[in-house]
Parts: sequence; structure tokens; C-alpha cells
Amino acid sequence: MTETAASSSSGRPAKNAPKAGLFARIALFVRQVIGELKKVVAPTRKELINYTVVVLVFVVIMMLLVTVLDLAFGTAVAWVFGGQGPTDR
Repeated sequence: MTETAASSSSGRPAKNAPKAGLFARIALFVRQVIGELKKVVAPTRKELINYTVVVLVFVVIMMLLVTVLDLAFGTAVAWVFGGQGPTDR
């Protein structure tokens, strides 16, 4: 819970307490969003490049894994059903 929400709330409201109107709830939400966005720290250029490289390497590894599994399963299915496999052409 944010400091804004923690400080604005003093526990569970009483049953007879009037609820805040629609616009008051929207304003509270917007204030809390802005408060959270102020806590965000943007990565430096070096960190951003590093994150991008890590993601690209991971994607290439996953592509290779899926390709190998696809070829293996395709060959196995061709062997079981007697058709031509993807490598028999």
C-alpha cells in the first residue's frame, strides 16, 4: 500500500460513514498513480543495452530449442506413420 493510501485511511470505515463520490475516488486514484510513477527509475543507456542483448539472446536460444524440437517430433511422426520426414527431401 502506498504512503498516500496508508495515510488517508484510518482502518475500516464505519457502516454509516458516507462514501466518497465518483469524482473523489477518481481523483484519489490519479493522485496515487502519479505518486507511484514518481518512484519509477528509468534505466541508464548501458542498462538498457544490456537488457536488450539479454532478451535477444534468450529469444534466439528459444528459437533454436523450438526448431530442434519441431524437427525431432516431425521426424518421429514421419517414422511412426511411414511418411517422408522434413529431413528426407
